Amino acid sequence: MPSSTAGKTVGTMEFGDHLCLSYDNAEERLAILLSYVRDGLAADHKIIYLSDQDPPDKVLGWMGTVPGAEGLDLAGALDEGRFVVRTAEEAYMATGRFDPDEIIALFATEIELALVQGYKGVRVTGEETFSLRGWPGTERFAEFERKIDEVFRTSQVNAMAICQYDRRWFDQAHLEQLESYHVDRVRADDLHDDGVLRVAPLFAPPGLALAGVIDGSSRPTLTRALDGLPEQGGTLCLDLSEVEFSDTEGLRLLASARETPAGAQRQLLLRGVSPRIAGELHELGLDAMPGVSVEESAQ
Repeated sequence: MPSSTAGKTVGTMEFGDHLCLSYDNAEERLAILLSYVRDGLAADHKIIYLSDQDPPDKVLGWMGTVPGAEGLDLAGALDEGRFVVRTAEEAYMATGRFDPDEIIALFATEIELALVQGYKGVRVTGEETFSLRGWPGTERFAEFERKIDEVFRTSQVNAMAICQYDRRWFDQAHLEQLESYHVDRVRADDLHDDGVLRVAPLFAPPGLALAGVIDGSSRPTLTRALDGLPEQGGTLCLDLSEVEFSDTEGLRLLASARETPAGAQRQLLLRGVSPRIAGELHELGLDAMPGVSVEESAQ
């Protein structure tokens, strides 16, 4: 299983990045896309969104409902041409056939035009489910991903891209092949990273992925992160697979997350727990507390 914090955060993307977003959770996908678009508009980049079938108004509709979208004037950006939405059919099938070399050339022209228009760069993201529709030429889609990845790796391009793959539609072998034609995976931005403790959001199940050390210096950060979680029941997951050390108070703090600040109870899953930390939880009796489940790591 890949690390819970594997991949590159969307906020650290730079020109030349051609990243893969393989998802089966809508909240994670939307959080990443909103950050990508918001950061791009703030950096004076042109945003090109290639939807599977949704027209611009529908893309604006669902993107405007993403938590954190408040205050982001996507409609204004669309009117001004800073945010462009095209369907896959418009973007890829203008000649009636999907041709990898032709499309790569069109993308290069689009990037050059944006720079001439005064933009500092271009951000592209596309929903790639269209490649499964059997349209003429789409059997060459893997070739397209391989070739455009070579362009990103070997050329100085003022552009970056996120390719979206819905795991519900792509079989595993096909998806792994397509993922291999990307520099890396993209993930949601960290909530905190000071070199001692890194806190990243989890989406399925909801919770936090922790990495580093939990001690007197980092416990206040962890407390704020736990307090910032949604006030809801259900299951909360704390992934500890990259936690190197936690003192006793830190372990007690983790176990206390079974109760929300408002007093609601929820199931707490401590995932990826090292044998040493699992032993310490057992000695403290924290693994036996109501609602607490501990899953040890394979190591």
